[in-house]
Amino acid sequence: MPATLLPALEPAAAMLELDLQRASGHAGPSDEDFRQWCELALRQRTADSEMTIRLVDEAEGRELNRTYRHKDYATNVLSFPADVPDELLDIPLLGDLVICVPVVEREALEQGKSVHAHWAHLVMHGCLHLLGYDHIDDDEAEEMEALERELLDQLGHPDPYADDDVDTPIKETSKDHE
Repeated sequence: MPATLLPALEPAAAMLELDLQRASGHAGPSDEDFRQWCELALRQRTADSEMTIRLVDEAEGRELNRTYRHKDYATNVLSFPADVPDELLDIPLLGDLVICVPVVEREALEQGKSVHAHWAHLVMHGCLHLLGYDHIDDDEAEEMEALERELLDQLGHPDPYADDDVDTPIKETSKDHE
């Protein structure tokens, strides 16, 4: 019997356990969309990981933003990277995202963006924060925004920063989150 050639096996991708909590009266995107966006943004990780996304209304979003950032308004996305020593936690916890559904949907409308594209952008943006990316200084912001553009392009979404000027409210809104 002739030998059968099997295709080379690709290394197994790191597994992602995603806990999606829908605490908002607004539906938001599908579970499948959230998984796709997270897995794309987190593809550079090599270890299995767990994360939570909690979808909230403005009251909870405002309370969390006030508590953790001392800003008295609901923002689009808050990221809470896991900060627990490995020896104390036996699970590969990446962290949590809290996304305020009405804020995301209102921003998309105000900025003339597709709601779906804006959701994709903010979920992936939050995931990048969980990986340690930030936009506090200009160099970090440029690196993070370039990666976001690349990821969104892979999904067929436009550059979320294309119409931004240095002093536009859109730019300030897009950076006004953790």
